[in-house]
Amino acid sequence: MLAEPTVTVLGPDPAHRKCILNGNAFQQDAISSLNGWQYAAFYAGLASDKPEPLYVHVARRKLPSAEWQILVLDDYPQTVDDGHNTVQIGVCAGDGTIHLSYDHHCDILRYRHSVQNLAQFPERFEWKAGLFTPTLDYLPGLSREHKPFHYVTYPRFGPMGRDIFCSLRDGKAGLGDDHLYVYQSSLGRFTYLGILLTGVQSNPYVHGLDYRNGRLHVTWVYRGFVHYEGWDDPADVKHKQQAGPNGAENNHNICYAYSDDEGWSWKNSQGSVIASRHPGSTVGNTIRNDSPGIVVFEIPKGHGLTNQESQAVDQHGGVHILNRDTLEGNLLWKHYYRSPTDGVWTQRAIRPVTGGKRGRLAVSRDGDLYIILPDASTSTMWIMKASRQSGYSSYERVWTGHGLSGEPLVDTTRLEYDNALSVFLRKDVKGQPDKKDVVVLDFTLH
Repeated sequence: MLAEPTVTVLGPDPAHRKCILNGNAFQQDAISSLNGWQYAAFYAGLASDKPEPLYVHVARRKLPSAEWQILVLDDYPQTVDDGHNTVQIGVCAGDGTIHLSYDHHCDILRYRHSVQNLAQFPERFEWKAGLFTPTLDYLPGLSREHKPFHYVTYPRFGPMGRDIFCSLRDGKAGLGDDHLYVYQSSLGRFTYLGILLTGVQSNPYVHGLDYRNGRLHVTWVYRGFVHYEGWDDPADVKHKQQAGPNGAENNHNICYAYSDDEGWSWKNSQGSVIASRHPGSTVGNTIRNDSPGIVVFEIPKGHGLTNQESQAVDQHGGVHILNRDTLEGNLLWKHYYRSPTDGVWTQRAIRPVTGGKRGRLAVSRDGDLYIILPDASTSTMWIMKASRQSGYSSYERVWTGHGLSGEPLVDTTRLEYDNALSVFLRKDVKGQPDKKDVVVLDFTLH
């Protein structure tokens, strides 16, 4: 069993909103670390008696246990009650820049970055909003006329060696593409790598992008598009509903691809090249629904498959996916796994799904898999462990917590280096049933 965690409060959660903004599975990431310092981003108001508007707050602390320092980017108010409009943070090892993107659901890009060296030499800098640019509608190195910047949903950042990648969806629910960019720290700018996943009368929903040992992994599900009246009207906003005409009941199939050249070309699970932007390539430059060998589990529509639950890649290159389906009768959380030795995929049921919220995967420094599962109906969170020694074949509950909500997020970098599990989520405020805090739970692993 895990010992009880240390709990630190980042700030008050805007619990008066209908939709949750802090802690959603499609955030990659809201918490990350570099060089012994940890960073987190969240939304909050400026005062308890003034819950609106909300602003992006960025926190940092020196690990393992210094107090959080908080800065507020109060030049951009967030006012739309939409759970898609989360904030993402990316920390670049190459030049120490911190990257933020926020407030999107089919909207123009909203992005800003810090000065260089901030995360390389944090103690040299006073933590203040002036370290960041104003909100930009483009990525440095690219034109604001770049079409995908005009209709952004689900931006995400992640480390790729000394650089970082960025991906985003261009298009509406059920009818969009996923684009890929890389921030080159040596140049201080982004390069566009093209459309990673093209949705053909559908859109791909990415579980995650992970760069491990020189290989970039991506897994996703497709959501088929259902035409509705006015779907092709440029002024249409029906697709921006929280539960619109193209919902999760149209999700199907779990897919996988990987790149060994930092996103320029992609292979399927059998190692065949299926997309390449290299000159003279005989395949197309994007992964499509009909690209050969991408479907690793056939799961029909209407069988409980959700979008953007979780992905993790272990130190040996094993690929882990958390999702759920009803193929065995009941709706079960499942662990889908690709062995790094032979590329064979397997699936195992973990436990019945309760409460509807999505969970999270994380791999410890020792290669063990931790599965964090929330139950929103009872404000409970479980942590399950599947050991590397067992071949990830059995699941042991190692911690149960109460008064917790949202979809848990994890600082995967800290877990890798410190073997400490930092979980970002929302916690009930004792004695105040209508209030919640944004918190970080720190577990020491053994």
